[in-house]
Amino acid sequence: MMNKLSQLRAITAVVADTGDINAIRQFTPLDATTNPSLLLKAAQQAEYQPLIDEAIAFAARQGGSSGEQTARCCDRLATRIGHEILQIIPGRISTEVDARLSFDTAATLERARRIMDLYAQMDVAPERVLIKIASTWEGIKAAEILEREGIHCNLTLLCSFAQARACADAGVTLISPFVGRISDWYIHNTDATSFAPEQDPGVQSVRRIYHFYKEHAYNTTVMGASFRNTGQIEALAGCDSLTISPDLLAQLDADSGRLPRALSATADAGFAAAPIAEAEFRFQHNDDAMAHEKLGEGIRKFVVDQYALESRLQARARILEIA
Repeated sequence: MMNKLSQLRAITAVVADTGDINAIRQFTPLDATTNPSLLLKAAQQAEYQPLIDEAIAFAARQGGSSGEQTARCCDRLATRIGHEILQIIPGRISTEVDARLSFDTAATLERARRIMDLYAQMDVAPERVLIKIASTWEGIKAAEILEREGIHCNLTLLCSFAQARACADAGVTLISPFVGRISDWYIHNTDATSFAPEQDPGVQSVRRIYHFYKEHAYNTTVMGASFRNTGQIEALAGCDSLTISPDLLAQLDADSGRLPRALSATADAGFAAAPIAEAEFRFQHNDDAMAHEKLGEGIRKFVVDQYALESRLQARARILEIA
């Protein structure tokens, strides 16, 4: 019998949730996704130092203030790592917009277009890139505009049904509902210490979104993310796509048990649901304490790692200047 990873690949697009090129080579996923936390980890590995040095030199040639150069350096590094990953995978790379722009539609648009321009300079076709944006109302509105421009988006830090509805209305290419972070909240805020996969709140959230999308004929891809264990993954087998860390990919690869399909699209899809208005979105998302807290927490954590990445790049730039 095939291992569980092979069985999963037969019914779900498997995406690597890592910037580690060696792990991507090992597990050969269809797509890959990165974020500031993953880029920070990658930047600490020796094999990425040439890319860092090139990004620093690139930003210096562009000129501007120290802050502008640092921002350009980060975008260049993210796209250079993305370019390297695209040499290995057959599908798409998700590259994230600075989380500090999560509540600024215009700034998100500007940064997304710059990221796409950097990829274009490396002859990467636009259909091979997903711009990753936090699922705030402002981020979703930016994604709606980008999609109309032919720039495809991955809406991340998604924990509420209101976010999922708004993303579908905006016609985004893909959403990343966070399974593990939802479960974490319920473990920390209720008497539960763990959940069986079928009762896991994160799993149930993704299933609800998946069935809603299929029932209303939305084309947006549902990509479950942020897994804590393989049980959560197996409970979503059959979902459009799942982004999985190297550790969990390895566990699935080593397991020769049977992996049945857990999700299937309904036979007859209906018409799209009525769009969600901004006031309705904001109230429903705010009324979901878990989703409200986890979105804010996720943005804050990405910002912390963004600052850490920038500090590392600035320190490396000073070393290069001395040398």
